[in-house]
Amino acid sequence: MKKADNLDHIRHSLAHLLAAAVLKKYPKTKLGIGPVIEHGFYYDFYFANKHKSGHESPRITDTDLPEIEKMMRELIRAKLPFSGKRLAPAEAKKIFKGQPFKLELIKEFTKPTKGVKKEPLTIYITGDKNQRKSAFNPRESAFYDLCRGGHVKNTKEINPEAFKLTHIAGAYWRGSEKNQMLTRIYGLAFATKKELDKHLALEEEAKKRDHREIGKHQKLFMSHDMVGSGLPIWLPAGTVIKDEVQRFAEETEARAGYVRVSTPHIAKEELFKTSGHLPYYADSMFPPMKLDDGNYYLKAMNCPIHHLIYKSEPRSYRDLPLRLAEYGTVYRNELSGTLAGLLRVRMLSMNDAHIYCRTDQIESEFKAVIEMTLGYFKTFGLTDYWFRLSLWDPKNRKKYVNEPKNWRAAESTIHKVLKHLGVKFVEAKNEAAFYGPKVDVQFHSMGGREETMSTIQLDFTAKKRFGLSYIDKGGKSNGEVFVIHRAPLSTHERFMAFLIEHYAGAFPVWLSPVQAVVLPVGEKYAAYAKHVAGELKAQNMRVEISAANETLGKRIRDAELKKIPYILVVGEKEESTGTVNVRERHKKETATVLLAAFLKTIKNIIAERR
Repeated sequence: MKKADNLDHIRHSLAHLLAAAVLKKYPKTKLGIGPVIEHGFYYDFYFANKHKSGHESPRITDTDLPEIEKMMRELIRAKLPFSGKRLAPAEAKKIFKGQPFKLELIKEFTKPTKGVKKEPLTIYITGDKNQRKSAFNPRESAFYDLCRGGHVKNTKEINPEAFKLTHIAGAYWRGSEKNQMLTRIYGLAFATKKELDKHLALEEEAKKRDHREIGKHQKLFMSHDMVGSGLPIWLPAGTVIKDEVQRFAEETEARAGYVRVSTPHIAKEELFKTSGHLPYYADSMFPPMKLDDGNYYLKAMNCPIHHLIYKSEPRSYRDLPLRLAEYGTVYRNELSGTLAGLLRVRMLSMNDAHIYCRTDQIESEFKAVIEMTLGYFKTFGLTDYWFRLSLWDPKNRKKYVNEPKNWRAAESTIHKVLKHLGVKFVEAKNEAAFYGPKVDVQFHSMGGREETMSTIQLDFTAKKRFGLSYIDKGGKSNGEVFVIHRAPLSTHERFMAFLIEHYAGAFPVWLSPVQAVVLPVGEKYAAYAKHVAGELKAQNMRVEISAANETLGKRIRDAELKKIPYILVVGEKEESTGTVNVRERHKKETATVLLAAFLKTIKNIIAERR
């Protein structure tokens, strides 16, 4: 058995032990499901039990988890076997009498479906399979759960010190808000305690770097109930960083031959029907606005309007590739329960562009996009990433545009580009977009979670839906126009979340909202401090003066907490010599240098985006 498979078996077995322990402590608990997830497991429970007195028992809290953990460890040390068993629906219903969620699953699993062969029901038993009682006790009863497996053969295979119950959350039964709200208990599990401790340390570091907390502390962005969930409001400091990132992207794209466009935030229903987003993407779009000349939608993507720009005039083969770029704001109707800080929002300002090219240009254009992406990541110091090439499945042609020749050629070309560039990548069959293969850029965040940063997609369908073409060398109209959708810096919102957590709020000088703060040692030197700040501002530096209303030590500490890159202290010596005493972030030593020398150095650092 592979190590990864065995770890999944350990985690799945722990989910059963969690349910067994909870059922022992709260015998009337109703059981939901308990799957394996990344790094661990969870189990859903319904705890609204009534005592003989008629009062409902209180819902459990995180403070109850240590006791449940202890009970689970007792079960592990009891060296209980796991065994599977097939059974008829009638027997399953008898076993799970009084467990409504399990009975619902049994009914669904056994319901006849035309053309679908049903798998037999299976249960897994923890403990002596010949004994079963309503409460769980390893010496006198066994725990039964509806389950497909797999599990460890015996709890002695589980390290009792290598798991931890982490927290409690609410979860609707089967993910539907129309169903009963359950209590979900999450757990982490690894093969060894050392691995668990390492992951817990990562999680602790992730909490310190949480972009929501840093964003609040550094006043980067905010939200407000009167505006709505998932609609971030950029504050002055956050707007500085956002604008610097956008300026960097615009400069990079200009050098690469992109031309910028700007498109409306709303468009007519007919546009999204032509693009194919209606009706298939309607659930992710905001409801239509009925105006006197038809229905309008907030745009959820920029590409349909970019296609109209391409088509607005005749194009020659000499005009291709045409690269249209826009930091366009789009809107997605995400469910409120899925929103998460800046990582998942309803308003997205996207580093978007569409490249219109001929067949013979796909390779060079795709290569250029990936090279641009690598260049961005190098500048930002991002290293823990890889590419995922999503391919079609020729056996599943209902899911994809039926152009086998284009699929084979495009996938071969993109694979060749990734190999040539020597980047780390994996392949994912049957994961392509319906209109063409795509490359997702995957990241590990500072907390270890895997996230998709951005996507590069090749599109076969736009040419037909919008009638895109160009005049070839022979003077004939050629409809083989391929579109590359790309957003290497994702959206402002998602990318800012990554940057905040990556830098832990200590942004490089060129991104820092305040690049330097000037501290006069006393009010007597306020005029020289103002002069220093003026010289910095003349070089377009973002600078503040911290007036001598508090002690120098407190003002230095405040500047350090704000993670300002340079603290410039000025007093009698500095004023008389035209110098500044420079305290650089993350360095204990200070240095007194001529103001002109400091200006030259810092100007170069900012210009080179070091």
